[in-house]
Amino acid sequence: MFSTLLQHHMQCFESLRDIQPDIEKAGEWMATALRNGKKVLVAGNGGSAADSQHFAAELIGRFEKERKSYPAIALTTDTSILTALGNDYGFDRIFSRQVEGLGNQGDILICISTSGNSKNLILAAETAGQKKVKTIGLFGNNGGLLKDKMSLSITVQHKVTARIQEAHIFILHYWAAFIESNL
Repeated sequence: MFSTLLQHHMQCFESLRDIQPDIEKAGEWMATALRNGKKVLVAGNGGSAADSQHFAAELIGRFEKERKSYPAIALTTDTSILTALGNDYGFDRIFSRQVEGLGNQGDILICISTSGNSKNLILAAETAGQKKVKTIGLFGNNGGLLKDKMSLSITVQHKVTARIQEAHIFILHYWAAFIESNL
């Protein structure tokens, strides 16, 4: 079982070479936004919520070197906001309402979803578009409904959620390293 899982993991990671230009472009977009005093918002559900928090922590804290803090917000972390919005507006609006209040032109919204079909992320992307917030999608499978709603979509072409999530965290770590080395 171990060898099989490792082989599938390695095959998934090898496929990242096909989307390397878009991964690099997303890193450049974030570095430019941060250099210009803008912020990065990150959202996802379940394991992707954890990845959102992880990435925001890498930017606010540090990844590999000591440096100033970069403005990043995981839209998945404030239980009072999440429960109030869920109660008052419904679960589908928990991210879009935060983008409405926190997003500004030139900011970046990263939507992380293994399926690309999360309604709350679709609404967040639509709100971001209205506010001229650039959107970067980090997806799996075929990118789902979100793929065409984003300014830039990065889709890990795999069907197994665990392999997709492993690739997502690698990409997020690449972005953290890229940002640190370019700011």
